[in-house]
Amino acid sequence: MIIRRHLEESVRSALQDTRVVLLAGPRQAGKTTLARKLGDRSMRFLSLDDPSVLATAQADPVGLVQSADRLIIDEVQRAPGLLLAIKQSVDEDPRPGRFLLTGSADLMMLPKVADSLAGRMAVLDLLPFSAAEMAGPPGRFLRRAFQGAAPTGARPVSRAELMELTLAGGYPEVQAKGTWQRRQAWLLDYAKAIIHRDVNDIAQVDKMRELPRLLRALAHHSGQLVNHSKVSGALGITNVTAQRYTGIFEHLYMLRLLPAWGGGGLSRLTRTPKLHFLDSGLLAALRGVTPASLAENRTEFGAILETFVFTELLKQASLEGGRFDFSHFRDKEQHEVDVVIEDDALGVVGVEVKASATVTSKDFAGLRLLAAATGKRFRSGVVLYDGKETLPFGERLWAAPVSALWQTS
Repeated sequence: MIIRRHLEESVRSALQDTRVVLLAGPRQAGKTTLARKLGDRSMRFLSLDDPSVLATAQADPVGLVQSADRLIIDEVQRAPGLLLAIKQSVDEDPRPGRFLLTGSADLMMLPKVADSLAGRMAVLDLLPFSAAEMAGPPGRFLRRAFQGAAPTGARPVSRAELMELTLAGGYPEVQAKGTWQRRQAWLLDYAKAIIHRDVNDIAQVDKMRELPRLLRALAHHSGQLVNHSKVSGALGITNVTAQRYTGIFEHLYMLRLLPAWGGGGLSRLTRTPKLHFLDSGLLAALRGVTPASLAENRTEFGAILETFVFTELLKQASLEGGRFDFSHFRDKEQHEVDVVIEDDALGVVGVEVKASATVTSKDFAGLRLLAAATGKRFRSGVVLYDGKETLPFGERLWAAPVSALWQTS
């Protein structure tokens, strides 16, 4: 089955009015496939995973950029020197849509890159498949949440369906695997390949053997406040090394640090970011979680489900236009909101995740504090849970099934 990427129209629009368009996201998320689909016949395709092309890009970036009028360059992070040559080219010829790039590392984290293409490049994030993409039309959960409307239109899924969707994650290759053993073997091989192939493209690492251990340790801290001291102590590395290597995984789109909310109006808030992986299937594989293990013990499902919800919200935000800021909220009394989202108009939406089939008023304690602190800026708060009904819990507060994330109405 061919799954249509919801980001297609955004990429097409960017190519119509922007000189350089970058599709950024993790390897194997579908960037190359989408770039080939959207690039017209006049665009030459070059992959820097090809050793001969990479050698040319590193030795003569200007010559490579001048080799065609319009180019698709795949995995451009492997030769960042190309970006200065691209800048010079588009300054001389500012027609839109001349370069469509893909990158599996966050180029905007490199100051020279960000400065060289400022105002010339549109960056669109393409993560692995969303649940909405696998179901069909784009979800409208986030849009309705900012409208202050109740979540509606969701087809409830069974607990088994939700576990399967969450543990599989969104990588296209995983969807074609017929068994959990083959799915998780692919995901573990994927993580190993990223470490051995891509890390050296963005950083010099002197403790390469520690990276697989660190990645697994971070997986067991996903959904928790970042604690580099605890992780480094368990692995026998320095706090500085753990922090630096975690940053490398973040640059490679394997995980993300979710900052603490600092909107004001509340005291005694934690300022520590939260750690999340960017694919729930990869997280489950690194933690060794399978449907069989969850059937015996569901305690690990909460962290994996929270990661799934977080990434689904990120994917929806990339389609809505405008800018969304993501954070989390927690105070010293342990009241929390798993995901806080603010839009360009400074509206605030809170989302709490609960891996349970029941919801009580206590589950809204953090959302009520957030609503009181933000006042008129507060649009709505939702507890997403492993149930079937959408239920009101106060003004602009609802409990809704996780499947409300890919609602279409």
